[in-house]
Amino acid sequence: MAEDKKIGLTTRQGHPVYDNQNTRSIGPRGPLVLEDYHFLEKITHFDRERIPERVVHARGAAAHGIFVPTGKLGDEPIEKYSRAKVFRAGTETPIFLRFSTVIHGGHSPETLRDPRGFAIKFYTETGNWDLVGNNLKVFFIRDPIKFPDMVHAFKPDPITNRQSNQRFFDFVSMSSEATHMITHLFSPWGIPATYREMQGSGVNTYKLVNEEGRTQLCKFHFQPRQGVRNLLQSEAEAIQAKDFNHATGDLYASIERGEFPEWDMFIQVMDDHEHPELDWDPLDVTKLWPEDQFPLRHVGHIQLNRNPVDYHNEVEQVAFGTGVLVDGIDFSEDKLLQGRTFAYSDTQRYRVGPNYLQLPINAPKCPFATNQRGGQMSYHVDGAEQGADPHVNYEPSNFEGLREQERTGAPPRTHWAGEVGRQRIERTNDFAQAGERYRSYEDWERDELISNLVGALSDCAPVIQEKMIRHFTLADPDYGRRVAEGLGRSLSSAAAE
Repeated sequence: MAEDKKIGLTTRQGHPVYDNQNTRSIGPRGPLVLEDYHFLEKITHFDRERIPERVVHARGAAAHGIFVPTGKLGDEPIEKYSRAKVFRAGTETPIFLRFSTVIHGGHSPETLRDPRGFAIKFYTETGNWDLVGNNLKVFFIRDPIKFPDMVHAFKPDPITNRQSNQRFFDFVSMSSEATHMITHLFSPWGIPATYREMQGSGVNTYKLVNEEGRTQLCKFHFQPRQGVRNLLQSEAEAIQAKDFNHATGDLYASIERGEFPEWDMFIQVMDDHEHPELDWDPLDVTKLWPEDQFPLRHVGHIQLNRNPVDYHNEVEQVAFGTGVLVDGIDFSEDKLLQGRTFAYSDTQRYRVGPNYLQLPINAPKCPFATNQRGGQMSYHVDGAEQGADPHVNYEPSNFEGLREQERTGAPPRTHWAGEVGRQRIERTNDFAQAGERYRSYEDWERDELISNLVGALSDCAPVIQEKMIRHFTLADPDYGRRVAEGLGRSLSSAAAE
């Protein structure tokens, strides 16, 4: 056997990469730091890999609608937790909701096994709020530095231009935190029947901020009033044989008929600290917050009631970003959220242009004014109609330029101190929730999960099969045994790897 050649990973400047799994942060679970040159170079290049089609979430459908809040968080006044006006009773906020598949191209079948995007733009009276999530409540990775590698593995081979299970599971087998997501994705939940019949989730952990500046960790969820319905692999294949864009057609037709889809919105909350009593970190996006400990609290509902007039101008050019928050909702130190917050807006400036926020689908519906000028495709001055001196495009000034506004409440209270470096969060527990998910399935769901995994892993090299069997066994012994038997492999040899 030829001696293995190990090629060292470097940056494009030729610098050796010693840790390609963790971004630089203040302490293991603290916020990221801007001087992480390796991450910034990696993610900004990734943001520009496809133009004009989105790198991910290219295949999409969308509609306009409204958000109607209850004014409460469950049975309690919402003001106890958040001062965001979007949650205030008696308001009605216009929204634009875009559904999508994640990995596949703009004209790919909507029956493929893939997470579904669930991104909402709320045009609130205090500016836009973007909640950019998925239908599944967890994700493959917890650190954003791994995102370009993950998508490269899931996208087509750069030589053959073909996607493969070998590439997909090669990455997954080396990323044990993905086991939970795989257990969702390869079950029937991996192929929603229609966009109207799937759940939505913000996935990341955010913070609610009240009038005093007190913060609570939170997660956002949406439950369809139409009920949840998913497809077996055989059902998806039967639909795909006749219609590869069934979900787009279903959404459009239902709204045209006046059958407006609706979802109830829920928020989970948790005190804003490390929660040492848990054996997983609440900032880890590969984990669920158990609903018996952190119940879903109803805060309102959304309704979609108007189709787009033009697909390109609205659905294609709509631009979301996890950094687009309103007062009363704030970032947590969730590393994936912080990485996404930089990457999304950077991508939009490249994909749509530096003035993407001047497009009607992206512009706020409340008054807005900035000192930003110029750039490609600029066609007006933000806030010129509000009477500020057009000569003064800077701040501060002694003259009639734009001025800072007063805060509406106390700023969030956050303090971090710790060592700066590439650090993994300490409580990973990559397999427990995957096992819980497996055991929560009904028999037919477990059968479908095993069948789908065996079919996909049959295309993979033995070393990948062995690592995946080991991960499934660590999640649940029966889980690993059934996959091993389906692949005709010995469980003991896989466990020994």
